[in-house]
Amino acid sequence: MKRRFKIGSVFTNPVVLHDWGQHLDRWHLRPAANLLDRLSRIWFSCWIPHTVKMGRNCSFGYGGLGCIIHSRAVIGNDVECGAHVLIGGNARSLGVPIIEDNVYIGFGAAIIGHITVGTGSVIGANSVVNRSVPPRCVAAGNPAQIVATDIEIDEYLYHKRTNRAEVPGPLVAIRERTR
Repeated sequence: MKRRFKIGSVFTNPVVLHDWGQHLDRWHLRPAANLLDRLSRIWFSCWIPHTVKMGRNCSFGYGGLGCIIHSRAVIGNDVECGAHVLIGGNARSLGVPIIEDNVYIGFGAAIIGHITVGTGSVIGANSVVNRSVPPRCVAAGNPAQIVATDIEIDEYLYHKRTNRAEVPGPLVAIRERTR
């Protein structure tokens, strides 16, 4: 897993410390890797241990503030997590979540238990997901329910749209006034 970060990004991105911890663990320097986990806990107020299997281009909103991820969780490529996200096990079943590629997890969401969140899915803010989510779906609520299916995540989320000129409703009027 090759990532390229700017020199100052170690102070703004917990994924950098996660990657360094994985490298140290591969070099049989587990105490140093555990130290980086603790440093990430203090510096970013999040728990993303080096044992998490994390794909490329994962990001955590607001520097991962309040995020807690189980040490055996699996996170795919291009996953975006908001602040205060919980990805972990539960007391009823053995196992941890698997988050597939290109998933967006909203602020404060909890994904618990031995479940899978499918490719291209969106988890709404403050949702509690305790059942698997199929690919290309939107899940929201407590407990989370599927509210939309067969979505294109690049068109569903505003910040991923290629043509941002298609702004709905009142934002069009605001944009016209600022010109």
